[in-house]
Amino acid sequence: MTYPPPPPRAHSPGQAFETEAPAKLNLYLHVLARRPDGYHDLASLVAFADLADTVHAAPAAAFGFAATGPMAAALGEDMEANLCVRAARGLAALLGREPAVALTLVKRLPVASGIGGGSADAAATLRVLTRFWGAEPEGLAELAASLGADVPACLRGVAAEIFSIGEEVRPVPPLPAAAVVLVNPGVPLPTARVFREWGGPGTPPPPWLAPPHAAALAASLMKRRNDLTEAALKQVPEIAEVLAALSARPDCLLARMSGSGATCFGLFENADVAAAAAEVMQATHPTWWVRAARLLESPPAVRLAGAEPPAA
Repeated sequence: MTYPPPPPRAHSPGQAFETEAPAKLNLYLHVLARRPDGYHDLASLVAFADLADTVHAAPAAAFGFAATGPMAAALGEDMEANLCVRAARGLAALLGREPAVALTLVKRLPVASGIGGGSADAAATLRVLTRFWGAEPEGLAELAASLGADVPACLRGVAAEIFSIGEEVRPVPPLPAAAVVLVNPGVPLPTARVFREWGGPGTPPPPWLAPPHAAALAASLMKRRNDLTEAALKQVPEIAEVLAALSARPDCLLARMSGSGATCFGLFENADVAAAAAEVMQATHPTWWVRAARLLESPPAVRLAGAEPPAA
C-alpha cells in the first residue's frame, strides 16, 4: 500500500538508510490510576525482542510512504494517520524543512497486538530520519511523546522502566540473557478499548533490582503483574488459551500478556528451548502467530542500505 506514490528514486544505494523497529514487551505493567485527561499513570518494565519491522528511507523529490510486508494490509487505508507518516512530518517541521523522503515500512509484526508495533515504527522513523537528514533537533523527545505513550521508550530501544503515561523513561541495568516466545491468537485488540475496561485501583510495583540470570528475572517478574490482563480477557477470551499453552511448556519460566494484548510471551532460559517451544506451539495451533526471539541487549542501529527496501 502506497500513499502517495513515491517519486522516482534517482540515487545511488549508499544514500539510503534503514533501521529496525523491534517488538516491545511489557515484562510487567502496573496501571496506577486513571487521570482527569483520560490517560493512565503507569509503571512498567519494557524490553525489546529481535523480531522487528523495518523502516527504510531513500532520497526523493517529495514525501512518499509505502507499507509492505505480511502485516501491511492490517494498517488500514488512512496513511496520513499512520505513525510513521506523522513522525516524518513532525520531524521535518522541527527541522524547518520539507519532508522529502521515500519512506517504506516493512510490516512484519501484528497490528494492535500489545507489542508496540505502531510506536516502534514511529520511533524507528525518527531514528532513521535524524540520520538521513543529518540533524537531531531540540524537541525530539517532546515529539516522540506526542506521537504516543510508548514512543519515548521505543526511541531509546533498550530495557527501561517507564512511568507517568509513558514519557518518563528510566534506565535499568542490562537484563540477563534470555529468550521469549511471542504468541498472538490472531485477534486485533485496540489499546483504548482495554484501558476503558480497567477497573482499578492500582498499586505500584516493588523497586526493580537487577536479576543475575533468566530464572531470577522470572522470579522478579512474578512479584509483579500486568494489570490489563483481566480487561483484555473480557474482550479476547482466546488470551487465556494462549497463556495456558505457554505455561504448559516444561521449560517456560513465566507466561504473561504484553501491554494491552492480545500478544502474550513466554520467558525461556535460552534461544534453543524457546525455538523448540515455538515449533510445538505453532504445530498445535496453526492459526496463531508464533515466533521465538531473543531479548535485545542494545538499541537498533541505523545503517546504510540499498536503494530498495528489504524483502518482507
